[in-house]
Amino acid sequence: MQPAAEKPTAVTAPVPPGTGIDPVCDMTPSLETPKGGSTTFEGVLVPFCNVRCKERFEADPLQYWTAVDPVCGTTVEKAHAAARAKVGRKSHFFCSRACHDRFLADPAPYLDEPADESPAVPPPGPGPAALFDIEGMTCASCAVSVEKAIAKVPGVSGVAVNIATNKATVSGTARPQAVEQAVLGAGYLAKPASSPEALPRHEEARAAFRRFLFAAALGLPVSILAMAFPDLPGGGWIQAALATLVLFGPGLGFFVVAIRKARHLSANMDTLIAVGSFAAWAFSIGMLLGPHAAHGVHLYFEVAAMIVTLILLGRWLEARAKGRAGAALHALMGLRPRTARVIRGGAEAEVALDDVRVGDRVVVRPGERIPVDGRVAEGRSQIDESMITGESLPVSRGPGDVVVGGTVNRAGALVFEATAVGEGTVLAQIVRLVGEAQGSKAPIQRLADRISGIFVPIVLAIATLTFLAWWLVTGDAAAALLPAVAVVVIACPCALGLATPTAIVVGTGRAAELGVLIKDAASLERAHAVDTVVLDKTGTVTNGAPALTEILLSPLADDELLRLVAGAERRSEHPLADAIVAAAQARSIPIPEVADFESITGGGVAARIEGRQVLVGSRKLLAASGVALPEAVEPMAASLEERGRTVVFAAVDGNFAGALGIADPVKPGSRKAIAELQALGLEVWLLTGDNARTARSIAAEVGLPPERVRAEVGPADKSTEVRRLREAGRVVAMVGDGVNDAPALAAADVGIAIGTGTDVAMETAQITLMRGDLAGVADAIRLSRRTMGTIRQNLFWAFAYNTAGIPVAAFGLLAAFGGPMLAAAAMAFSSVSVVLNSLRLRRASIS
Repeated sequence: MQPAAEKPTAVTAPVPPGTGIDPVCDMTPSLETPKGGSTTFEGVLVPFCNVRCKERFEADPLQYWTAVDPVCGTTVEKAHAAARAKVGRKSHFFCSRACHDRFLADPAPYLDEPADESPAVPPPGPGPAALFDIEGMTCASCAVSVEKAIAKVPGVSGVAVNIATNKATVSGTARPQAVEQAVLGAGYLAKPASSPEALPRHEEARAAFRRFLFAAALGLPVSILAMAFPDLPGGGWIQAALATLVLFGPGLGFFVVAIRKARHLSANMDTLIAVGSFAAWAFSIGMLLGPHAAHGVHLYFEVAAMIVTLILLGRWLEARAKGRAGAALHALMGLRPRTARVIRGGAEAEVALDDVRVGDRVVVRPGERIPVDGRVAEGRSQIDESMITGESLPVSRGPGDVVVGGTVNRAGALVFEATAVGEGTVLAQIVRLVGEAQGSKAPIQRLADRISGIFVPIVLAIATLTFLAWWLVTGDAAAALLPAVAVVVIACPCALGLATPTAIVVGTGRAAELGVLIKDAASLERAHAVDTVVLDKTGTVTNGAPALTEILLSPLADDELLRLVAGAERRSEHPLADAIVAAAQARSIPIPEVADFESITGGGVAARIEGRQVLVGSRKLLAASGVALPEAVEPMAASLEERGRTVVFAAVDGNFAGALGIADPVKPGSRKAIAELQALGLEVWLLTGDNARTARSIAAEVGLPPERVRAEVGPADKSTEVRRLREAGRVVAMVGDGVNDAPALAAADVGIAIGTGTDVAMETAQITLMRGDLAGVADAIRLSRRTMGTIRQNLFWAFAYNTAGIPVAAFGLLAAFGGPMLAAAAMAFSSVSVVLNSLRLRRASIS
C-alpha cells in the first residue's frame, strides 16, 4: 500500500460550482471575482489565481490549455475534463471517469516521475456547496434579502435561496457560523441542513390550518356583527375584542416578522399584511375611543380580522400544495426499508439498515424491497425498478447481476453481496441530485427576484399616496383608509416568488419518476431551447456490448491471432477491445502479458508481446505504420462494414496478420426514439469513431440521413464537432454514455448521459437518463418545454395580477365588493393558483 503522502487526491467534479480552471497552475479561482482577472479562450471564460498566470497564458495559451490523460494518452482540454486528481503538487486530467478510477486504483504505472513527497492536498477552490434551512421566509423579497446577506459573507462565491423549499445553497469557504449570523442579521434564522431535499410539508400545513381555524372562529363573528348588527349596543367593543385576539393571536407572526425586518431597515410581505391589518384596527380603536363614538362611527375591525383570516387560509392552502409539489422526492425518500436481513456467522439476522456494511451477504425474499446496492450471488428473480429508472416492466436479475437499493423483488428469493450502503447507494445519490435540482435557481427567476427586491417599499409608497389623494379629494380619512389598505394587501408579491421554484420542484420530481435526473434548474431551462441533438453511437444508439463475429484472411491460426490481439487490447478501455478479450476468454485462450503498451487516440493500440510487435486498430493506423493490406481484404471488409460491422485490422512485426469483424447491434428502441426527437422538430446527428461505411449503415437502420453522420471522429474530436454546431447558431444537446464522451458532453449546451442504473454521479452531464435507452432524451426535452411553459404562465399571471390589482385597489374599485377583504382573498388566491398550476406537471403526459 502506498504511504499516505503519496496517495492521489480524487476530485470527482472537474470544476467546483462557481469556479473555473486556471490552466497555468491548475487552481480553481472564482469565476466572478478571480484575483488574477480573467480572459476568454475558445468561448470559455478562463479565470486566474494571479496576474502572473494570466500573463503566461496569454503569451502562449495552447501550451496550458490541454493536458494528456496519463491512462489512455487522450489530449484533454482542462476546462472540459471529466475528472482530475492530484499526486503531491501535480494535477492530472482525465477524459473519462473510467480512466480517473483506473488511475486512482494504482497511479504508479501512469506517473512520469516519482510522486512528490509532500502531502497530497485537494486543489484550492470554493469547497463543496453547503445547505441551510431558512426559517421566516414568506415571499420572494425574503429570498432576495437572505441571498444578499449571505453573498456579503467573506468566502462565499455563490448563493441560491429557494422559497419553495426554504433552503439556501451556499458555495465557498465561508464558515457556517458566519452564514448563520448573516441570515440572522437580515431578520431570519438559518441552520445547516442535513440533506438537500425539501422537508415534508405536512407539519407546516397542519400548523397553518390550526392558525386559520382559530382566526376564522373569531373573525367571522366580527364580520357578522359589523354587517348584520352595526347598531348593537356594545357591538363595537365586542368587535374590538375579537379582532384584537385575531391580530395578536394567530396573526401575531406577521407582526413579529415585520418588526424584525423593520429593525434591519427592510420589509417583506408580512410587513404589508401587518401594516394593512394594523391600520384598519388602529383606526377603528381610535374611532371607538374618540369623542364621537356614541353617535355612531365607521369601524373596520372586520377588515383587520378578515385580512388576517384570509391570508392564513392562503398560507394553509399554499403549504398543502407545496407538500404535493415535493411528493415525488418524498416518495423516493420512502423507498428505503428500515431493516435488512444479513448472513453473519452462518446465521440470518435482521439488522437496522444503517448497520449493513459493504461485503455483507443480504437476503431478500419475494415481495420485499432491496435494502442496499449489491451484486447477486444466489438466486434469480424479476426486479421492479420503475421508481429508479421509470421503466414499468420488471427486469430479470441473476448471479453476477447488479441490484439497486429501493427496487422491489417480485419473484424468487435472492442472496446478494452489498456493494454500496448509506449515502453511497444509487437511491441516496438520486435523492441528493433531485434535491439539489429542486433547490437550485433557474436564470428566468432573476427578473422576478429583482422586482421582488424593491417591490415592498414601492407598494408602501403607493399606498401612502393613495391615502393622501383620497383624503385630499374627499376630506374623509375613513374613506381614504380602505383604498390604501386594499393597495397594501392586494400587492403582496407571493405569486411572483412562487412562480418559478414551484414549477422547478414539480418538474424535476416528475423527471425523476420517469428516470430522468436533472442536475439543476439552469439545465432544465436550457434543455427547452435545444434544437439539435448529437448522438454518440457506441453505447448510446447501439448496445455498447459488441461481440466478435468474424476473423478474416489471417495468415496465422485464428486462435493464435486472437491470442495476440486480445493481449494487445487487454489494457484498452474501448468497448471493441472488450469484445476481443471476451471472445478469447470464451475460447479458453490464455491471454499473454503485455510490454510497452501504447494507446493511440482514435487509431488503436500497439504493444510488445513475447518479443513481437503487435499493432491493432484502423486501416489508417496500419497504413501510417507502413503495413499494406492484401487486395482480398478490402472487399471483404467493405462488405462487412456495409452490414454494420466494425472491422479491426491487426499486424504482427510489421506484417498484416488478419482482420476481425465486430458487431454492435442497434438498441431495439433507438429508431423509435430518434423518430420522436425528429417529430419534436429537432435536428439529430450521429458521431462515431467507426469508418464511414459502418456509420452510414447504422444511420440508415435508425432512420438518419447520411449527411447527418460524422464518422471516424476520435474522442477528442467529438467536442470539436459539438462546438462547430454551436458556432453555427445551434443549441446543442450531446447524448453519450458519460465515459468516453465526457469532453463532448461538457462542450454542449446540455450534456445528457445514458446511465446504467448504477452510476448516477455523472458530473459532466447536466441530465442523466437512468434507463439505458434513448427514449428518455425526448422525455427530458418535452418535460423541459412543459416546465418552462408552466413557469411562463405563472410569471404572466403574477405580473398581470399585480399590474391590474394595484390600480384597481388604489381607485377604490374594490369598495363595493368588500375592499381590503376582497384584496386579501385575491392575494391568497393568486399564490395558490400559481402552485396549483405548477402541480399540473405531476400528471402531465409527455408522450
